[in-house]
Amino acid sequence: MAGYILLIQMDIPAELEDDFNRLYESEHIPNLLQVDGVHSCMRYRLESSSDDGMARYAAIYEVDAPDIHQTDRWRRQADIECDWMTNIRPNTYNRTFTSFRKI
Repeated sequence: MAGYILLIQMDIPAELEDDFNRLYESEHIPNLLQVDGVHSCMRYRLESSSDDGMARYAAIYEVDAPDIHQTDRWRRQADIECDWMTNIRPNTYNRTFTSFRKI
């Protein structure tokens, strides 16, 4: 069982939200689930926050290591040439990566 979650948050311009959501589900998640040590991904859209700067979108990955997003194997899968990589990722902003250890 995964000992960590990796929380990735980001924003996207409103006019790209439909493509962002479609390609995140159909390309980006399947690519990252190919990385050894990545077990699952659940996505969320912000409903409310006390932080005005919080990103609207969040993905929570169950992973084996807190720094998995910094590994070559993650980068290879995240950088696969596809519509997500060429049309969506360059338009994301306010991205943060946060790891939590299971207690």
